[in-house]
Amino acid sequence: MQHKARKRFGQNFLTDTSVIDRIIQSINPQADEKLVEIGPGLGALTCPLMKRLGKLDVIELDRDIIPKLKINCGLTGELNIHNADVLKFDFAELSKNSERLRIVGNLPYNISTPIMFHLVNYTDIISDMHFMLQKEVVNRLAATANTTNYSRLSVMAQYYFKVSPLFLVPPEAFSPRPKVDSAIVRLQPQKKKTVDVGDEKFFARLITRAFSQRRKTLRNVLKDVCSHDQLAAANIDPGQRAQEISLPQFADLSRRIQADNITP
Repeated sequence: MQHKARKRFGQNFLTDTSVIDRIIQSINPQADEKLVEIGPGLGALTCPLMKRLGKLDVIELDRDIIPKLKINCGLTGELNIHNADVLKFDFAELSKNSERLRIVGNLPYNISTPIMFHLVNYTDIISDMHFMLQKEVVNRLAATANTTNYSRLSVMAQYYFKVSPLFLVPPEAFSPRPKVDSAIVRLQPQKKKTVDVGDEKFFARLITRAFSQRRKTLRNVLKDVCSHDQLAAANIDPGQRAQEISLPQFADLSRRIQADNITP
């Protein structure tokens, strides 16, 4: 059953069966696992996932698309539809007795980053996440220091997750065609963080501050936050810019500033 894509919901429906098959293979869903799909749309991933699992929880904001989703996939198994805004959704409600969740979705490009940061609150109950995102976003997620795509998103994502870009998806795989290339990425919560940042909220504020004026040196951007000595102790040249600083260096700096009780 067809549905006219709504721009305000960022809807681009995946139609290429070869891409769909490749995504399902990458996810490799098992019958005893709890999967949750964000933004199922007309069910391009929903139906094949349900054939593997027999049941599936999905989160869909567009009320008008839900009846069509039920018609397309409802007879395949137990389809539990949550008509909700994913940015306000409590994923803990789907985790019975701390049951681990696997999250999948073709995320609306306009809110993909807020969705990922919302899911950070549930990393203790998430096994992994497989998302279709704008290619540029995946590049930023995986970027390393001293590269063009390195950003606040890179630092924060790599603190919380192991980031694994999987493969590219061209515009012609969708209807309507988006104006950008897409990519599949796997995010796995770090069970044991690779670095110690001290207070995570403090660290997040520091990274936001550091990248707030990318062209300025850290000497200027963080002048009200830390001293030259603290930067040097973290092996950071005050004349460097945020995109030149690695996650371990930022973590070290975060701990040193916190030790002096200074809030960015």
